[in-house]
Amino acid sequence: MKTASIILAAGQGIRMRSKLPKVLHPLLGKPLISRVLLAVKDITELKPVIVIGHGAEAVRQAVGDEAQFVLQAEQLGTGHAVSVAQEVLEGRADLVLVTFSDMPLLRQETLAKLVQMQKDSHAPLTMTSIVGDVPRGFGRVLRNAAGGICAIVEEADASPEQLAINEYNVSAYCFEAGWLWSALPRIPISAKGEYYLTELVNIAVQDGHEVQALVLDDPSEGLGINNRVHLAEAESILRERVNTALMLSGVTLIDPEATYIEESVLLGQDTVVWPNTCLQGSTKIGADCVIGPNTIIRNTQVGDRCVLLASDMESAVIEDDVSVGPFCRLRKGAHLAKGVHMGNFGEVKDSYLGPGVKIGHFSYIGNAEIGPNVNIGAGTITCNYDGENKNLTEIGENAFIGSDTMLVAPVKIGKGACTGAGSVVTEDVDDDTLVVGAPARVVRKLEKRD
Repeated sequence: MKTASIILAAGQGIRMRSKLPKVLHPLLGKPLISRVLLAVKDITELKPVIVIGHGAEAVRQAVGDEAQFVLQAEQLGTGHAVSVAQEVLEGRADLVLVTFSDMPLLRQETLAKLVQMQKDSHAPLTMTSIVGDVPRGFGRVLRNAAGGICAIVEEADASPEQLAINEYNVSAYCFEAGWLWSALPRIPISAKGEYYLTELVNIAVQDGHEVQALVLDDPSEGLGINNRVHLAEAESILRERVNTALMLSGVTLIDPEATYIEESVLLGQDTVVWPNTCLQGSTKIGADCVIGPNTIIRNTQVGDRCVLLASDMESAVIEDDVSVGPFCRLRKGAHLAKGVHMGNFGEVKDSYLGPGVKIGHFSYIGNAEIGPNVNIGAGTITCNYDGENKNLTEIGENAFIGSDTMLVAPVKIGKGACTGAGSVVTEDVDDDTLVVGAPARVVRKLEKRD
């Protein structure tokens, strides 16, 4: 039995007060539409169909080939939106799952259960509902004396007695496909001139069919995004889900409510994350690390037993036993090998720092290859950009770079070499050689250091 998916994403989202289409607003690092796509991805056998309208081209570009698209050129309600998908789906599936792009908290497990309920049912459709004190403009689910569903009434059309009902329509449905296509033309037009999908519940009941509802165990799954207040609420709920799972897996979060971790991030056992830390993208952090407070890490690989304090890191590689911070920045291409230490106010870009390298503080290392056990003095700068090209600085193992040294690339500092404080190095330095001055001049040869 094949299942197709329709995602309704044509609305304008006026209450977001934004130039960006509502479905592209990010939620814990992913656009709303992407989260809904993830929820249906492994449930349906056909590529999801997204009904687009407002901001259609932007939505197409954001989603790419993960879905197929149909355009609802005229916004005539949710029932009409589903009908425009009929042409591409009719005859291709036995069941049709319909969800909304502004309801990103519905879990994949919940939607799978909804589909299974419809597969096991002889009814033409299965709907979802929540029970609680969360009206949010949702339609009310009306039940008869026997507890069966008899109608859905929109909040704007509900009587005071109906408004007091605390079971709400979540607007995720699974339909028997043939019945859906035949019933859509029967939806009456509303006073607003629109065709509401909820009328299909009423039509099914009027035809003598039973309509069943999957009542969600977690009412937060039914949160719809109508404005930025709702978006912040959803962000909080999703962060709580992610943080709870991490803590149950063996990660310590000192203050989960003050910690932002996207679900794509992996953290090892016994790692401790302090407040005001933000971990994003494809970041992977090993075991027994201490992260934060006040640390931002994006798309970065971190080994075991690292201490990363109050620093910003993006697209970097950090091996085991590295300490960084406070107030350091690792930019794209930074690679810190095992045992590297960076003190406060250091920046590294497109550079490899070998095992045991020490950068105490106030230094910039860009486009450099630094060997093992090099000491970089305070205020050292690799002058890597000549106005046209980025040039390489090479520093051999066991070298000692004095404070306030300017390394004017391209330049190579030999193994065991040493620069005096304030040196401006414009030419290569041989192994085990001391240079000082501006420009730096050779003073003497040094004894080899182990």
